[in-house]
Amino acid sequence: MASDLFLFQVSSIVALVGMSLGWRGIMTKYSGFYDLPTAWSMIFWGILLGGFYGWLADSFLLIPYINDKGLALSNIIICLGLAVVVHLILRRKKVRRTGSQPTTGWALGLSVGGMIGMFFIYRILQIYDLDIAVVGSVFLVALISPRAHALIFCHHGHGMLEGKRWRAVLRTFFWNSLLITGLYTAFFFPLVWVFIIPVMLLAEKQAPNWVWAAIPKPARRRLRRIWADAARARNREEE
Repeated sequence: MASDLFLFQVSSIVALVGMSLGWRGIMTKYSGFYDLPTAWSMIFWGILLGGFYGWLADSFLLIPYINDKGLALSNIIICLGLAVVVHLILRRKKVRRTGSQPTTGWALGLSVGGMIGMFFIYRILQIYDLDIAVVGSVFLVALISPRAHALIFCHHGHGMLEGKRWRAVLRTFFWNSLLITGLYTAFFFPLVWVFIIPVMLLAEKQAPNWVWAAIPKPARRRLRRIWADAARARNREEE
């Protein structure tokens, strides 16, 4: 069996790759038209928060679950605490002033999910012998954990923009509880991925609307002109 240090290094690298993939797509599509410095700063703070949250989840949820002790009460306490902390971060004056709660939430969720994934991948590699099924599980955790948390926190930020503050907290608590339970259940029953992935894909379709709400109106007009110019240029090239 590989040393714990080597396993930790592998899980860290894989988790970082998952975080970088989670940034691509929506965040790169609108890059330059939202509060990018605040979003990048949330990557750092999310790593700190995610490291603590990941340690709590690993110590009080995953390890007891592996030992057949259940995770119901601890799950409620930990996920509710995370939802409240996320809400406090997204209601900071710097974030509210620019209306960037959705994009800030996305960046925060990426790093928190990445840290959760890092701890989870470490346990997978520590307990199971390396084979195709384990490699597939590691790949799914690295890809889904950061992006799923980003979707949840982005939705939280969008709810705050709509004035649904405490409702956003309860939704984040609910979805975080389901997500962490699903991820840890997939540790023993890989078929659970069949239920996690479709839900995430449905949320992914709504994510552009949440991020769009964080873009100031003048920037929206500029972005539409850029897209229109790019479309006309493509049409001329095709002709």
